[in-house]
Amino acid sequence: MPGDGVGNDVMEATRIVLDRMKFDAEYVPCDIGWEFWCKEGNALPDRTVKALQGTTCALFGAITSKPQDKAKEELSPELQGKGLSYFSPIVGLRQLFHLHTNMRPCKSYPGNPLNYRGNKITNPSGADVPIDQVVFRENTEGMYGGVEFFPLPESVYTALCANPKMKKWKDKAGLENIALSTRIMSVQGCANICKEAFEFAKKTGRKRVTLIEKPNVLRETGGLMTRCFRDVAKNYPDIRADEVNIDAICMWMFKNPQDYSVLVAENMFGDIVSDLCAGLVGGLGFAPSANLGDKYAVFEPTHGSAPKYAGQNKVNPIAMLLTTKLMFDWLKETEMATRLESAIARVIAEGKVRTYDMGGKASTLDVAKAVAEYAG
Repeated sequence: MPGDGVGNDVMEATRIVLDRMKFDAEYVPCDIGWEFWCKEGNALPDRTVKALQGTTCALFGAITSKPQDKAKEELSPELQGKGLSYFSPIVGLRQLFHLHTNMRPCKSYPGNPLNYRGNKITNPSGADVPIDQVVFRENTEGMYGGVEFFPLPESVYTALCANPKMKKWKDKAGLENIALSTRIMSVQGCANICKEAFEFAKKTGRKRVTLIEKPNVLRETGGLMTRCFRDVAKNYPDIRADEVNIDAICMWMFKNPQDYSVLVAENMFGDIVSDLCAGLVGGLGFAPSANLGDKYAVFEPTHGSAPKYAGQNKVNPIAMLLTTKLMFDWLKETEMATRLESAIARVIAEGKVRTYDMGGKASTLDVAKAVAEYAG
């Protein structure tokens, strides 16, 4: 699923590498993205959902999303005024296929000029310390659960009035002026993402899992996540479990990024902090991700569709290639995963083929061909 904008560019690059590696797969192209919202009023057509149900996993490029008013303006004239509402197709995929776990590794590769402090993070002995963090983000609940209202229905307001703090909004604004986004979280969702984080740490020999929350302000939802984290942590006595507020982690990771290993958070906080992690290792051009469920998975780089660069063969495909490495891991194609990551690391270290964001002049496909040369 190339999706929108530069999603097509990085997908083309990825196919060069996959074909050179002789990956034995049947590729099923699927329609998704802004074009289909504008033409059909659905960015995730039913035919795509049906096609995905017949596949093992999905590789996804990038998506364009715009605010609701802009989305409605860009609908085809015959679809306007029919009450259609835009909903992110990747969020839809996460919910339809119950892809409860979003895993986002952020790793500094030697030779990358964009690594934080030029990759010169040192320990007391003076030796360089690489950044190697993995964010586990709950993927279907929280602030991105999609339960929102504008204007606020009287029935919803009445139900919320069990909390006396609600009264001030109606008195000040009137329901027609109130928008409401919810942060709904469950014991099952919180416990599951915490367990995924600890299991990954155990499997990979990592010694620290850090919860990112804000329970001193978000007392109920943040409190629930914190309690679940502590309960799960009891089953992993050999792994250090600590907790930090979302605002504080943005400072501490900037000051001491090498101190953190596995980070776990609800949906929105995980989204925020994973971009911070990406910034430490070179930006979104180096940030892969995996949307994992019990039986299905969708793999996507964390960058957006960058419409201004679409079709220019300019952007960095490494995030997409590292995403493909995660797909190999999930498929238990261990040898291919190792070979691909080694090839990516070698191209970065040599520094001969670099896209514009790394200070070079190479194209998207130039990088893909260089990686393919070593991975093949």
